Amino acid sequence: MSGNERIIKEFRENNGRVGGVFEGVPMVLLTTAGRRTGKPHTTPVVHLPDGGRYVVFASNGGGPEHPDWYHNLVASPQVTLETGTDDGHVKPLATRAVVLEGAERDRLYERQCRANPAFRTYQEKTARVIPVVALYPLDLSADSERNRMIGRQLAAHHDDLRARIAEVRAAVEAAANGAPAARPAPDLVRQLHGRCLAVCYGLQLHHTREDGSFTAFEQHFPHLAPAIARLREEHRVVERALARLERLLAAEHDDLAALAAELDRVTDGLEEHFAYEEEHLLPALDAPRPS
Repeated sequence: MSGNERIIKEFRENNGRVGGVFEGVPMVLLTTAGRRTGKPHTTPVVHLPDGGRYVVFASNGGGPEHPDWYHNLVASPQVTLETGTDDGHVKPLATRAVVLEGAERDRLYERQCRANPAFRTYQEKTARVIPVVALYPLDLSADSERNRMIGRQLAAHHDDLRARIAEVRAAVEAAANGAPAARPAPDLVRQLHGRCLAVCYGLQLHHTREDGSFTAFEQHFPHLAPAIARLREEHRVVERALARLERLLAAEHDDLAALAAELDRVTDGLEEHFAYEEEHLLPALDAPRPS
């Protein structure tokens, strides 16, 4: 287990608190989409609260390059943030990342240096200007049209995943059924493994972002709590199935029938999951706000 993985585990098990050199330091976890693979990546970062937003700093310990998580959020500003709560457990938030510039960037970086002098040292160690990023949590309370747009995006994401899953299942099953008794060609196996991984990453990222969005739904649509609890549990079931599939792919297994069976385990029930989510969440997003 890497150092970051240990911090992430400790953070989640202790309501956002970690020990060692980070004891007492305000931290959050950021999950970004890998800009090349689309794979979700989670990183612990120091943050500065600023009103209703979370401010983070791409210091990379004063290294010469921006950290990977920063490049990821520039490419895709939808970021899932995890933070400790007064309820005693970490909660995920769907956020929108905005890179700050000019006087606002300088003011907030100076605030962070006063709060944690290590950040002044980080800036002195590098020729680059350390980026400052504000993360704005999703707010479903104000704009009916924006909520309807979110609903349309949710349905579109589901349709895209449905199509990608159907294509990959068909390709793997066709290869498995048509493969001779001898082992399939390595190029074919690698191609199918790559397509399966792309589906894995797409589902992981979609569910990670939804888990963050569900926090906003719970806050603004309390009547949806039972539906959201079911959806969260279904996400955990899919996550375990995806982990099994990723282990199979990492082992470079060339048994296409086994791959097809494992893919079926991942995707069976997803249509019911998507339909249930659309049935319960979309009407709330489509409802006009009271005047």
